[in-house]
Amino acid sequence: MRSRAILLYALLLGVAALTLVPLLWMVAASFMSPGEATTLPLRLVPRHPTFENYLHLFTRLDLARNFANSVLITVLATCGSVVVNTMAGYAFGKLIFPGRDRLFRALTLALLVPAQVGMLPLFLLLRELGLVNTYMGALIPYMASVFGIFLIRQYALSLPGDLLDAARVDGASEFRVFWWIVVPTIKPIMVTLATFTFLSAWNDFMWPLIILTDSDKHTLPLALANLSGEHVLDTELMMAGSMLTVLPALLVFLAFQRSYMRGITAGSVKG
Repeated sequence: MRSRAILLYALLLGVAALTLVPLLWMVAASFMSPGEATTLPLRLVPRHPTFENYLHLFTRLDLARNFANSVLITVLATCGSVVVNTMAGYAFGKLIFPGRDRLFRALTLALLVPAQVGMLPLFLLLRELGLVNTYMGALIPYMASVFGIFLIRQYALSLPGDLLDAARVDGASEFRVFWWIVVPTIKPIMVTLATFTFLSAWNDFMWPLIILTDSDKHTLPLALANLSGEHVLDTELMMAGSMLTVLPALLVFLAFQRSYMRGITAGSVKG
């Protein structure tokens, strides 16, 4: 039994090493001098660490503007998604209105449709509204999602109806019931939704490529794609740009990891 446990731990450590080594090499390569990352054997420690690659990204290539665009779009998309999806999910879970169940079943069918299929009609609609090449146009797909509504709704079903009814009997409005009772109770799943949305919006490449035509409004993934075309042989510069993309998402996940995992496990039990 002990040898089996040792073998299992050794296997898990091996898989973890296979996952971490490329990430560690990316970090090391971002601090290497030009040409050092392509030498054999591959090095996980730079000979002479330098910040020149990061300075080059923000001074000569002006990646700071693209970084700011990503931060703006991602933060607004995350906040908007949490607000809209939380209200919609709660309404589908606990409020009674005509056609509620039929409408929710119709929405869940949309989960079977790939997101890429809806990009063309959404683009045509936003073009008629004059929102092409605007930050608002880049935000709209994240404001409400079937997955987010489904996630919140399944969690909201576990809320005791007697508690909500008691608050209404005491004279609380629906907004006060939602804000003072529902939101504090479902906060873990809201953090989970916020984490999902942040990672999705931060790493998204396809939709910003379609909706944002002005290079000054491009997000960081778009800027890095253009960077790879212009500096295809500059591996160290590309790794520094990749670090700028990976690091914020990693920090957000680590910061909210406890609440995120609590929301996932609670949702699996209560749903």
